[in-house]
Amino acid sequence: MDSALIPEGAKRCSFPKFYAGIALVGAVVLWGVFAWILIYWKGLNQTNMNDYYGFALWIWADLAIIAVGGGAFFTGLLKYIFKIDELKNIINFAVIIGFICYSSALLILAIDIGQPLRGWFIFWHANVHSMLTEVAFCLSAYFAVLTIEFIPNILENRQANKVPFFRHLAHNMHGVMAVFAAAGAFLSFFHQGSLGGVAGVMFGRPFAVREGLFIWPWTFFLFTWSAAAFGPCFTLLVTKITEVITGKKLVSDKTVHLLAKISGWMISTYIIAKIIDTIYWATVTVPSLGFELSHFYSNNSFYGYSILFIEIILCGVVPGAILIMKSTRENPTLRLVAIILGTIGVCLNRWVMVLQVMAVPVMSFDTWALYIPSWQEVATTILPIAYGIILIAVTYRYLPVFPQEHELNHANEADTVKKEVLTEDAIIKEAVAATE
Repeated sequence: MDSALIPEGAKRCSFPKFYAGIALVGAVVLWGVFAWILIYWKGLNQTNMNDYYGFALWIWADLAIIAVGGGAFFTGLLKYIFKIDELKNIINFAVIIGFICYSSALLILAIDIGQPLRGWFIFWHANVHSMLTEVAFCLSAYFAVLTIEFIPNILENRQANKVPFFRHLAHNMHGVMAVFAAAGAFLSFFHQGSLGGVAGVMFGRPFAVREGLFIWPWTFFLFTWSAAAFGPCFTLLVTKITEVITGKKLVSDKTVHLLAKISGWMISTYIIAKIIDTIYWATVTVPSLGFELSHFYSNNSFYGYSILFIEIILCGVVPGAILIMKSTRENPTLRLVAIILGTIGVCLNRWVMVLQVMAVPVMSFDTWALYIPSWQEVATTILPIAYGIILIAVTYRYLPVFPQEHELNHANEADTVKKEVLTEDAIIKEAVAATE
C-alpha cells in the first residue's frame, strides 16, 4: 500500500527504515509536547522570563522562523508575478518550507501568549494601535495563503490524482496561483515590516530605536528586505540537506545558481542599507539620546562588538560577495558556505533585535541583564524543528515535490552505467594487450 502512494517513477527507502527515522524525530516532538503541556498546565513560571526579558527565546525563534520562511513569499513573487519560470523546479519545496515556518511561528505564539483560551481576543478585541495586531492578522492570513498554495501539491499525490475532482481542482488552482502569490507578497511585506517596526519604535530601548519615514522606522523596511534576501538561502540550504540525506539530485544546478544569484544581489543591497542604518544610528541617533556607542556593547561573550562584526561582515558582506560572483557562486563548497552564513546572519539579526535590546541597561543603576532559557523553553523551541523534519520527510516520500527528480537521477544513473561499461572495456583491452 505504501508503494502505491509514492510518486510514479520515484525511488524511496523501505518503509521500516522510513518509520524508524520518523520515530526517532517523533521522540523529540514528544519531548517538546511534554514541555508544552507543562507550560499550559502550570503557566509561564515554567520559563526563565522575568521583568527584563518579557520577550525571550520564543520571540527570537518566532522572528527567526518567519525571516527564513521569507523564501516562500519571495520565490512565489519571482515565479508567479515576475514570471521567472526556471523557479518552477523549486517553488513547491519553497512553499512547503514556508508552510512549516509559518505554522511553527503560530505554534510558538500559541505557547507564548500565556492564556491560550484567550487567544481569540487578538482578533475579536483587536488593539488597533498595536503593530503586533497587524502582525497577528497578516501572519494568520499568510498562513492561510500558504495552505492554499500547498493544497495542489497534496492533490497531486499518486492516488489522490486518480480522482477526477481532485485532479481538476489541482489544475485549476495552479492556474490562479498568481493571485495568491501576490496576496502572499503583500501580506508578508507588512507583517515582516511590522515585526521590525515594533523594535524601531521602542523609545524606552535605545539600542533598537531608529529614525524613519513618516511613522515607519528604518527597521520596518530592513526586516522585510532581509527576509526576502536571506529566505532563499534557507530554502537552498534545506534543499541541499535533503539531497544529502536522500543521496539524490533534486534540483538542477541552473535553478540553484539562479536563486543563489538573486539572493546574493538582495543580500548585497540589504547589507549596504544595513551598514548605512548602523552608522547613522551610532553617530546621530545614539548621541541624540544621550548615550555613547560603547554603552550598547559589553565585555561579556554574548553582546560584545564581535556580534556586530559577525552579523554584518561575516554573515552579510561575505555571503553577498560569494553569491553575486559567478565563479564563487557556482563553486558548490563556497555556495554552501555562503547560504549557511546567510541563514545564520538573519537569525543573528533577530537575536540582536530581541535579546540584546533587553540586555542593554537603560537606567543608571542597571547592569547588563543576561538570560538563560529554561529546558521547557528549549524543548518547545526545538519542537517546530522536529515537526518540520517530519513534514518534509512525509511530503518528499508521498508528493511530487521536485519536478526534476526523475530526470536528474535517471541521467545520473545512465552516466554511472556508461562509466562502468567504459571501465570494463578498458580492463578487457588491458588484459588482451597483456596476453599479446
